[in-house]
Amino acid sequence: MNIDLQAREIQPLRQTYTHVAEHLGGDKTASRYLEATIGAQPSANFHYRPTWAPQFELFDAARTAIKLKDWYVLKDPRQFYYATWTTTRARQQDAMESSFQFVESKGMVAAMPDAVREQALMVLMPLRHVAWGGNMNNASVCAYGYGTAFTAPAMFHAMDQLGVAQYLTRLGLLLGEPAVLDVGKQAWLEAPVWQELRRLVEDTLVVQDPFELFVAQNLALDGLLYPLVYGSFVDDHLALKGATAVAMLTAFMTDWHTESARWIDAVVKTAAAESAENRAQLVQWTTHWTDRAQAALAPIAQLALGEHGESALAEARTALDTRCRKAGLVA
Repeated sequence: MNIDLQAREIQPLRQTYTHVAEHLGGDKTASRYLEATIGAQPSANFHYRPTWAPQFELFDAARTAIKLKDWYVLKDPRQFYYATWTTTRARQQDAMESSFQFVESKGMVAAMPDAVREQALMVLMPLRHVAWGGNMNNASVCAYGYGTAFTAPAMFHAMDQLGVAQYLTRLGLLLGEPAVLDVGKQAWLEAPVWQELRRLVEDTLVVQDPFELFVAQNLALDGLLYPLVYGSFVDDHLALKGATAVAMLTAFMTDWHTESARWIDAVVKTAAAESAENRAQLVQWTTHWTDRAQAALAPIAQLALGEHGESALAEARTALDTRCRKAGLVA
């Protein structure tokens, strides 16, 4: 008996969901990112206004001074939705676990000079609280912002900041006793060198406009903090003094900042290009918060790098200003 097997191609009746096709301007093949993002923002049939802010709907684009005709234009160039974000972070987590195991198995912490280890703890442990502030602020952007393309990656960013705080905690426990975490907390609460940065973080916690908060936290503060601390201090300063282990165990922070900067820059560039009013508002926010962040980080730069701290911070500011100009944030 002969069996004749034939392959048949089944053509789909449509290429994507109707609401995604309307956004794309026709029935075109859409990425999983677009299908997970477009149309997900609730926009009608709300049951009540929030009692704590009755002038707004539960989800209301009027909460920010930035005006966009379509909030889905703020697309993430990384195309992160839950699946792609979790798989990316899982690979990075595996790499970090390998780094921790390597550092411990080779005794790299014991080989580190005591003075260098103490300097690393002195600078890095209080930054756990800065990362916690970043977690809270991005959760606020997600809660009060508008448009899934804007709010969903903000929530991913919030959890990434929590991951940064956890990696710093693990680093502290590897370099010293659990008491180093309390020492870092007390420095954050009481040491004069940290108070300007602490004031800045606490001030951002009460910023009402979600887009301004996005600029203050993700563009201004992190845009200076990460190159200064994890670039100039850890990679360029500590690693040359025998603290290669610290550079390995903070590699996630460096890679994450480079990756997330693509999303941050794309958001502000797109919003600024929408109108002159948006651009002027973004320039005002960026200038204000970047100036504050630079002033708050000046004592930290001095603490970490001594006489080279001022130049390192100036270099970070120059790099951030270049990013802003490329994004169209020019007065």
